[in-house]
Amino acid sequence: MAVSAAASPSAHVREKRRRRRAEILHAALRAFRDKGYHATTLENIADLLGVRKTALYHYFPDKETILYACHQEGLSEVHRHVDAAQAKHAAASARLAYLIREHVRVMTETLEGSTLAFEVSALAPAHQAEVIAARDRYEQVLRDTIAQGVADGEFRDVNPKVPVFAILGAINWIARWYRPEGSLHAPELGQQFAEHLIGGLTRR
Repeated sequence: MAVSAAASPSAHVREKRRRRRAEILHAALRAFRDKGYHATTLENIADLLGVRKTALYHYFPDKETILYACHQEGLSEVHRHVDAAQAKHAAASARLAYLIREHVRVMTETLEGSTLAFEVSALAPAHQAEVIAARDRYEQVLRDTIAQGVADGEFRDVNPKVPVFAILGAINWIARWYRPEGSLHAPELGQQFAEHLIGGLTRR
């Protein structure tokens, strides 16, 4: 008589694991923001959750894998916003403003102001290559958007590479000064960034 395969986890168990995994990433982002990636230990992350370090091993084998998962989370959300921007806005200026606002929201809410943008070198080579490739695709979307704005007469005649470097540099630098408990929050911060960063591109 054939032995039946072990039953797959129930929907309830899967959802419980998903929530716990999200809690671990949330705690890791807080620790990375407050201590920096290299100074953060698995014990620090476990302490924020009120569990033993060994409990983390059910979800992640080491700290680098947690860092990689945090990068995946942020990049996946950014690329979802790329699809949404293309579906919602035909004009390049409106699309670029949407992307800037949502990128700021990812930095301040999803990643909680963590300095992940500066920690790519801490990833294992395969993970590092994957993250860099995803970043490059996003950067190309921004360049193409600005190039379209130039072609359509919305933006001044500029080399798209330069304003994209300025946009990414400004947004990534949020991690150096943003604190969730501060007075600035995603909606107004994203709107201000969009106004300032796009204002230099538009024709007078």
